[in-house]
Amino acid sequence: MQSRAASLETTRARIAEAAHELFFARWYDDVTLADVAQLAGVSGQTVINHFGGKEQLFAVAVERAGEELQARRYRARPGDVGGAIAALVDDYEITGDATIRLLALEERLPAVRAAMALGRAGHREWVETMFAAPALTAELVVVTDVYAWKLLRRDQGLSRDATVAAIRRMVDGLLAAASHDDHDTPRRPT
Repeated sequence: MQSRAASLETTRARIAEAAHELFFARWYDDVTLADVAQLAGVSGQTVINHFGGKEQLFAVAVERAGEELQARRYRARPGDVGGAIAALVDDYEITGDATIRLLALEERLPAVRAAMALGRAGHREWVETMFAAPALTAELVVVTDVYAWKLLRRDQGLSRDATVAAIRRMVDGLLAAASHDDHDTPRRPT
């Protein structure tokens, strides 16, 4: 009985890995259950038996990607601006192109919309944790967003290191401006 359970879990893990690989390499619409089954070395019916349909399989792929993303991004210590930005860009080097593709589909696919909402919340939490600058959270979310990475890395053709440096300058500029504003703001007597 334990052997059968272990075999089922191994099969399930292979299917989840295949789904993760395909959903993050292709457009959502271009991934089929048959593709996942073929990559996992199982039948289409086995995929359906384990996960149901495409949306459920996508949810499993997103969950797995989220766990990996958390591990990559949180390897930096809160307050270590350089380390945080390097970890962020390293994550975008792996997930950025797939995320941009998914963002293009979120308005028409509820499963993708839910995943993107989860991603936005996670990114905001990461910004709050790493930079601890509540008054700047909105701006820091913007300059560390995947679109900032895309514009610098893909559209402007910057290297990974130049992208890290550019995002670092924007973050440092925000943090310095806020610090400067705090020192220049006259205090009212209480």
